[in-house]
Amino acid sequence: MQLSRGTRIALGVAALAGFAVIYIPLLLVLVNSFNPDRSAGWPPPGLTGHWWQQAWHNSGARGALWTSVKAGLGATAIALVLGTLIAFAVARYRFFGRDTVSFVVVLPIALPGIVTGIALNSAFATVLQPLGVGLGLFTVVVGHATFCIVVVFNNVVARLRRTSGSYEEAAMDLGAHTFRAFVDVTFPLVRSALFAGGLLAFALSFDEIVVTTFTAGPGVETLPIWIFENMTRPQQAPVVSVVAVVLVLLSVLPVHLAQRLSADTASGSRVR
Repeated sequence: MQLSRGTRIALGVAALAGFAVIYIPLLLVLVNSFNPDRSAGWPPPGLTGHWWQQAWHNSGARGALWTSVKAGLGATAIALVLGTLIAFAVARYRFFGRDTVSFVVVLPIALPGIVTGIALNSAFATVLQPLGVGLGLFTVVVGHATFCIVVVFNNVVARLRRTSGSYEEAAMDLGAHTFRAFVDVTFPLVRSALFAGGLLAFALSFDEIVVTTFTAGPGVETLPIWIFENMTRPQQAPVVSVVAVVLVLLSVLPVHLAQRLSADTASGSRVR
């Protein structure tokens, strides 16, 4: 499609404006994390690493970071197992209600987070509390897994649909049992999709706040919740900026790695 010079310029300006709206605020947060002025005065009178030292020695921030890591790893582990099993069932087998299963699996990520949070909170109160299990890290992990499954499922099912099932059949015709065919043939084909889905699931869980608010019990504080609760405290504003920068970096790295892994289209799904 041929575009006129004026159209290309207009599209370029619109794209730059969109990127500016997204990334300039993030850049300001980064600059404020080095701003010696506690009130984040602008322009900064200089640069300092004092707030980074304070953030490192802040026990609340470190505890919240560790809680987020544990919740992210737990949700990712559940998503990898369940998302992969469902993807194989949908992509490799034909059964009644297959399309419905795909829809039900993908639906949670399309629902508003507050709806998911309220529904999970009600379900936990109805099912778990009578058993003596209250809200805590376990319920946070389960809540995050409901939408983390979606990204793993989408990655794996897309790879399986680009890969013929005849490879596994050929391996079994040559004497390999089902598990051996999976290890030697199927797993190498979907390995990068699994890894990319796991990274995306971890990133999605790590910066989740809405569902966490409804599923975390007393004493369970993830990094996004710590930021939200401290951002209105003037004495904590510079430390919050530092923690926000760390949160952005820890969320961007998995997404970048997942994007690089997902870039191998046909070549990544071809047996050599």
